[in-house]
Amino acid sequence: MSTMRTLFRLILVALMLTGTACPAPAQDPGKIVDQYVKAAGGSKALGKIRTLTLEGVFTNGEGKAGTYTFDTKLPNRYYSELLVGDKNLIEAYNGKSAWHQNAAGELGTLVGPEGMQLEAAAQYYNSHLVNPKKSKMAVTFVRHAEVRGKDALQLEVTTATGVKRRVFFDPQTHLIAKEAATVGGVEEEILLDDYRTVDGVKLPYKIELHRGSEKYDISVTRAVVNGTVGERVFDFPKKSQVQLPDLKALFKEIDENQKVTDKIRENYAGSQSEEETEFEGDGRVKKRELHEYTFFYLNGHEVTTLVKKDGKDLSAEDQKKENEKTRKRIEELHKREAKKEAKEEKARQEGKEEDKDEPGIEVFLRACQFVNPRRERFRGLDVLVFDFEPNPDFKPRKLVEKIVQKLAGVVWVDEKAHQVARLEAYFVGDVKIGGGLLANLQKGTSFVFEQAFVNNEVWLPTYGEAHIGVRFLLVKGIKASVVTRYWDYKKFNVETLSTIEKPKAAETPSADPTKPL
Repeated sequence: MSTMRTLFRLILVALMLTGTACPAPAQDPGKIVDQYVKAAGGSKALGKIRTLTLEGVFTNGEGKAGTYTFDTKLPNRYYSELLVGDKNLIEAYNGKSAWHQNAAGELGTLVGPEGMQLEAAAQYYNSHLVNPKKSKMAVTFVRHAEVRGKDALQLEVTTATGVKRRVFFDPQTHLIAKEAATVGGVEEEILLDDYRTVDGVKLPYKIELHRGSEKYDISVTRAVVNGTVGERVFDFPKKSQVQLPDLKALFKEIDENQKVTDKIRENYAGSQSEEETEFEGDGRVKKRELHEYTFFYLNGHEVTTLVKKDGKDLSAEDQKKENEKTRKRIEELHKREAKKEAKEEKARQEGKEEDKDEPGIEVFLRACQFVNPRRERFRGLDVLVFDFEPNPDFKPRKLVEKIVQKLAGVVWVDEKAHQVARLEAYFVGDVKIGGGLLANLQKGTSFVFEQAFVNNEVWLPTYGEAHIGVRFLLVKGIKASVVTRYWDYKKFNVETLSTIEKPKAAETPSADPTKPL
């Protein structure tokens, strides 16, 4: 599908990033974390935690009583609930999508930074800071700080998606005294105290939660390690779910509609920017670059021409080189399309089914399970939303099947238009290319893709995001992110010329068809 081509392209862009090192931090954050792990019960005890439940009571800033529930479950489930009277505030991550319920009882899927913040919270709390590197989290020392009038050591924990959490450790007990982060779009500060041992693990029995302008003084009344916590705890409430349609029919309609859309797209050109950031192993920025392009579509592919780098126009000589690259790219795509058509024709004549280079409908239906269907509003649209996860009964054979079978995430579908409005996906395990000898896309690598209805005619990309962890040739590792934004779509007239040239923009005709719009 076209969305998958976009995601794979984001992978390739991220793999090209390189950079230089930054100076080492003043103190060793690894030692601070190791001291915490030892004080909290040791890596063996913390590493055995499969589920954790904290239940308690509280009074808020208005003096009203309520109940508190906090659940986590490996590998990345998270549930937090504050109940005051009939007002139920819930934030959860079910391993595929983040969701919340506000005080008015409204349920919704969280996207963008808010969704990533809940995903990061799930990752952080399930890690218990045992081997942060294995959990794809970078830890850096920030400074000496003050918590409740006492000295504290402030660390910053950064997930693979770039979400940061500030964690303050008591240098005497080595336990966590305070945490601070933005969760679900709301600033939170959590002060922890009165640690008690439960099944060999130190857990806080006093929690002072500051959430936005609200304050909750929580007394934990029940703490359970490795109790029974079902998957239903983290899923959307059953009352909010709907019956899934025939997915095979729906995906087939989406796929067929995409073929029509690809043809209409070739009447459009636009601009896009790509912000590429590469990180050190500890989460610090190693290199950041911003590129701007003009682009158009040919045979279902984006053909881009670089016009700016880090906000500056290219020189005349550099622009000439970029235009020549565009010409060569067009030639390559024409040749590839001709070769593809010849191959398909030969397969048809021989009565064979041609192998595809990208995932098709059948692969997704076999390799994935689809759960938690619900109907919501998204960007002003009525959409069907559902989560997907690997099908454990599917046995992949081809590389494409192995990639799809490692994916989990959530999809927003405009059923009326038969289009995917948004797709979020991440790898639940490492994906080895060439047996891991060539490259290893690491667990947690994630992607986001959005498109919108433009000019009352066609669906076009508006946003893409990728967070990549990859290791090449068993040696070189790269952590990077790529954010792509699309804008300024314009129609142009496609002309068949004796030489291969970029179509002329209708609004800005030019003597040089490869000149940027």
